[in-house]
Amino acid sequence: MIKVATLAGVILSCALGAGQTAQEPYIFFREHIGLNDDQIAMITRGKAFAKVLPSTSPAEIFIFGAVFVNATPDDYVKLAFDMDRLRRLPSYLGVDRIGETPVPADLEGFTLEPEDIRHLRTCEPGKCGVQMPAEAMQELKKAIEGSGPEVAEQVNDGVRKMALEVLRRYREEGNSVLGTYRDKDRPFDVNAQLQSLVGRSEELPAYLPDLNRYLLDYPRAKLEKAQSMFYWEKVKFGLKPTLRLNHAIAYQSAGSRGAAHVVAVKQLYASHYFQLALDLTVCVTESGSTSDKGFYLISLKGSTQQGFSGFKGSILRRFVVSKARNAQEAVLINIKNALEETQ
Repeated sequence: MIKVATLAGVILSCALGAGQTAQEPYIFFREHIGLNDDQIAMITRGKAFAKVLPSTSPAEIFIFGAVFVNATPDDYVKLAFDMDRLRRLPSYLGVDRIGETPVPADLEGFTLEPEDIRHLRTCEPGKCGVQMPAEAMQELKKAIEGSGPEVAEQVNDGVRKMALEVLRRYREEGNSVLGTYRDKDRPFDVNAQLQSLVGRSEELPAYLPDLNRYLLDYPRAKLEKAQSMFYWEKVKFGLKPTLRLNHAIAYQSAGSRGAAHVVAVKQLYASHYFQLALDLTVCVTESGSTSDKGFYLISLKGSTQQGFSGFKGSILRRFVVSKARNAQEAVLINIKNALEETQ
């Protein structure tokens, strides 16, 4: 069984070891992920397959996914940074890139649902229908109390200002400014939990030390020749539409263990569900050459969500996990189709 402590590292070690033996990535699929021959054959034939992996607590969810794509890793990286492609995905209600000098217009469409605005009227630290730091919670409540009929406009202006402030401070100071969510009875320190999640990967520092440092120590750490962008999205992958603010990084490793294209997406804020989310995607060719056409797209989505303990929580977790696994397969097929249509 795959160890939770090395999830990201196992995927990266598979990628960086590709081409060293003709048996990879099949050994990785079988021995580390626990796939059977039929499931591996399904992936090789171009069918997407996703699997929920073990976690140390009910709050953590890890989902592995893979599909073979008849395109090049470079094609995937271009697609991953293509906002028009994301807009066409069924689950997306809105998405856009945020400029190098962010302005409120960059977040047009970054708006709460009417139900969320109603919840804000009664929000208190420890009990709120919207996920946010306590300081922002109080500021938005003031906007509701003093805005009259223009309440939605005033609140959403405040939400956009909050997002821009998070981004501005993150660019200057890094993960330490991501704050503490206080919408539940237990505060959630985003930076501390991110340090724990990434820090539990034993192979990530060994195989991709520069990426590891960049994820943990941005902006002090630099990542040469990496692509980086910030974007917001409004998605519906659960019961409620959710706003997310993300930092996406594309990086090509060329170490002694082989080359690999890696795309990481770090969540900076979410209005619902994910208190923490980190997605890693690796492009693996059988030869180890990233210029080859035809590669395995291997992904790991890791997230933390509270409210999954107890009897009711366990039922909710099964529902959320099943929905997330199905969504991951759908996303992989969408990516495969989008890439192969252009070949």
